Amino acid sequence: MQRRDFLVFAASSATLALVSLSGCGFALRKAPNFAFTTLFSTLPESSPLGTELKRSLESTRKVRVITDPRLINEAQAVLEVLLDQREKVVLSRNAAGQVREFQLRLRFRFRLRTPAGKELIPVSEILLQRDINFNESAVLAKEAEEALLYRDMQSDVVQQIMRRLAAVTEL
Repeated sequence: MQRRDFLVFAASSATLALVSLSGCGFALRKAPNFAFTTLFSTLPESSPLGTELKRSLESTRKVRVITDPRLINEAQAVLEVLLDQREKVVLSRNAAGQVREFQLRLRFRFRLRTPAGKELIPVSEILLQRDINFNESAVLAKEAEEALLYRDMQSDVVQQIMRRLAAVTEL
């Protein structure tokens, strides 16, 4: 009898938890809805950020990305990339003048407009930075860590761009 009471209690607790989660508005993140179905991007095909952004947009199956300038008239929106820059700045040195810490920066500036020129997103800049310690005895490991940090920042920039593009409600 005790086992049956425990199972009834567990089932009612699980039901209560599900009802409370649905009541608070909890929902899994879904693919964003965009106000446009075709987007012309000025990012070069050789750009790793451009490739990841194109993949992310097309994976929603709601947007077709056009990169050929001859087909710009087919696009409902134009993503103009004004700056895509990676920087590496020295933050600190030791007493001997050797570098001890770097700051990696990824700066991305863009705007979104219609082919007719109506501005949908004004010039916006996304700046991400990460600090990295440097050790001369582990140069190869630090280069790999630097590449990993840049890849992580690139993915973060792509996600921020996706959210900003999804925030556009009308053309």
